[in-house]
Amino acid sequence: MNEFLTDPLVQALWSDFVTGEVTIFTGLIWLGIAVLFSIAGGAIGGILLAHKDLGYRLSAMIGGLFGPAAVIPATILGLIALKIS
Repeated sequence: MNEFLTDPLVQALWSDFVTGEVTIFTGLIWLGIAVLFSIAGGAIGGILLAHKDLGYRLSAMIGGLFGPAAVIPATILGLIALKIS
């Protein structure tokens, strides 16, 4: 683990991530974080909207699939806008 943390590439990635510099790698990390939150939010929204009609599990699965449909393109466009400016 010590070799991993002292690797110059990992240190550069960590410093870019902490300082807010948008690179391809930090953009992928932010995209992954956004996808995870959108899946969770979509599942919660699906449960709140359709649990009586479809049941908790099915509504959570469908919501988890539809949640990232709007978040992924918006996140990519936002990261591109941050990189350009």
